[in-house]
Amino acid sequence: MTNITLNNGVVIPVIGLGVFQTPPEETTDAVASALEAGYRHIDTAAAYGNEREVGERIRRSGVPREEIFIETKVWISDYGYDETLHAFDKSAGKLGVEQIDLLILHQALPSEFDKTIGAYRALEKLLADGRVRAIGVSNFMVEHLSDLLEQTEVVPAVNQIELHPYFQQPEVHAFDTEHGIVTQAWSPIGGITSYRGSGRRSFDEPVILAIGETHGKTAAQVMLRWHIQKGVQVIPKSTRPERIAENFDVFDFELTAAELAEIDALDTGVRGGPEPEAVTLESFGREIPEA
Repeated sequence: MTNITLNNGVVIPVIGLGVFQTPPEETTDAVASALEAGYRHIDTAAAYGNEREVGERIRRSGVPREEIFIETKVWISDYGYDETLHAFDKSAGKLGVEQIDLLILHQALPSEFDKTIGAYRALEKLLADGRVRAIGVSNFMVEHLSDLLEQTEVVPAVNQIELHPYFQQPEVHAFDTEHGIVTQAWSPIGGITSYRGSGRRSFDEPVILAIGETHGKTAAQVMLRWHIQKGVQVIPKSTRPERIAENFDVFDFELTAAELAEIDALDTGVRGGPEPEAVTLESFGREIPEA
């Protein structure tokens, strides 16, 4: 399986390149390496500060625009109906495109959920107008999704959440699946557990390494395959060409049910990123520059 069909019929590649925390000056090379390796999905965000470089490298790649799936995110500082409509203009301007394939809200912003609802209604408007092909959310928990579904019309196509062997969020994934929402994994190979100093690295996990040895694959490839077989779309991040290519080489093997269960058993329930309730405008607000 190399693609996933979203709930509105739009097709997204099952694996994409993430550019979170990739400096602008490194982003163009990372995107180039990904496109050369076969990736056709790039995930960025207004808050990453590298949308312009993503768009520039896509234009220079020689790959037809219609073959590349571009995803970006609206930051909480631009929530609200009119503000989010303008956020689209800023992102589209930096990316250099007229239409964005997938536009999602970056956080739930539970402390001011009325702004979140206004922002999502703006996404619905952009979808109706054909300026985006699909809409979704990120870092929404079950309660946030339930509230959103009650107050809006379009079911999100995607919910992007922290998801890796050490933090699997089964309740959120199950809710997404029940409602036809594709779960999209950020930090799918557990990179956040390395740089946040948890003392435990998924790349060194004996269970994952043993499975990798069986298949002649690396720990990262095993983890990505685990996601894919569970119906999760993945956006691994790297700036190293060899790692970018390695992460894409996951379509020539299959994990057994027993191997999937072994990885399932690694869940610690410990989040690496910020708690959704802790994301407030006071703590995380930042101005998103104009295009």
